[in-house]
This record gives sequence, C-alpha cells and structure tokens, in this order.
Amino acid sequence: MPFVSAVLVAAGRSQRMGFDKLLVELAGRPVLMHSLDRFEQCPAISEVVLVLHPESRDRVRAAIECAGPYSKLRRVVDGGSERHLSVWAGLQAVHDAADLVAVHDAARPLVSAETIGFAIEAAADAGAAALAAPVVETLKRAGKGNVVTGSVNRQGLWAMQTPQIFRKGWLLAAYQAVLAKGEAVTDEVSAVQALGYPVRLLENPNWNLKITFPRDLAVAESLLRPIQNAIRDARENNRP
Repeated sequence: MPFVSAVLVAAGRSQRMGFDKLLVELAGRPVLMHSLDRFEQCPAISEVVLVLHPESRDRVRAAIECAGPYSKLRRVVDGGSERHLSVWAGLQAVHDAADLVAVHDAARPLVSAETIGFAIEAAADAGAAALAAPVVETLKRAGKGNVVTGSVNRQGLWAMQTPQIFRKGWLLAAYQAVLAKGEAVTDEVSAVQALGYPVRLLENPNWNLKITFPRDLAVAESLLRPIQNAIRDARENNRP
C-alpha cells in the first residue's frame, strides 16, 4: 500500500463566520475534530499533518487533547497568510516516505472515511484525483449593481471539493512553480493542472459541505447528529 500523508488545512481566520468556525461545537464535537476523526478512521491514511493559524494553536491543541488521542496526527505546523502558503507549509512537513498527499479543508467535516479511501485508490491509479460535484444550478454573470449581464453554460462545470490527492512529486513541483511565479491558487488542482498533469474528478454522491456561513452549521448538525447517535449507541451496546 502507498504511504499517504494528509495535510489538513485549518489556518483560516473564519472572517465570514465572525468566530472560529473550526472550534465551534457540531453534533457534540468541534468541527475540526470531525475532520480529524475521518482521517484517523481511514485505513489508507498513514499520517496527518495539521496546519493551523498561529493565533489558534493553543486553543486547538487543548481541544485535541480533550478529543483525542489521534495516533496518525504526526505534526502541527503554522500556516501562512494565504491558503496556498498554508498548504506549502504542510507539504514541507509530510514524511519523506510519502507517495501520495491528500489535502483537505478542515472546514469540511462531513466527508466519510470510505470516501477518502475511494479517492486515494483513484489517485494511486491516475496520479491525481479530487472530489467534486457537477454544477446543477443555473449560473448567471452579473455586472455593476449585481445586474445580470448574461448566462454561463454549466455543461462540463464542476464544483471542487476536498480531499484533493496527488503524487507527492507532482504536488511539490506544482507549488514550487506557484511560489516562483508569485501567484496564488485557491485549490491544488489549479496548481497541478498548470504544469499539465492530468487530474481525475470523482463525483461525490455524499454530503461534503464546507462550513462557511453560520447557516451551514445547522445543516451539518442535522446530517451529523444521527451518525453520532449511532456511534454512541453502538459503543454503549458493546460495553460488558
């Protein structure tokens, strides 16, 4: 089996939320812990590198100590001022033996361990794979004053998700090129694609919501609560 390192990006400032969204409670656990749980539970993951905003490091460490243990969490590093700089910091910390690197937004707590494993299998075969969803809404382009100026053909359009998984060498080369050009990218596929590497998109049939606005917490809570209750009941039923 390949050695798979996961870089969990949790270095944002949560500006659109108004509070630290990664530490807010969701179905009885902080948002970040749900994401850590999924990667801890995935048999294909060899290690996890957590990238944090420097100002949240102490709070997150305290939360991890309460929620853990996490045997796969190998390193915790500080992120940068932009997402691509945080991913680069995480890449520098992965194990030398890593064959594949999976980059995941910690604000996506609904991804399942099974889905992560499925994406890893695809990346091992193709070299690069990313979860995504076909765009189904009607898309409009607007100008000044948000007045509609035209329509966008949604055929062939996909909304990107994470994890996005790549051969380590591909991702390192892609980010080295990004940094050399002084550019910024919003996801890893953009960086890898710029070097001409093929990326396979995997349609994700399950919820993979990114916690961005306060309303997203209510949706995620309704989806996670039954799962957490089932896990709790199973543990109680297995007690001697």
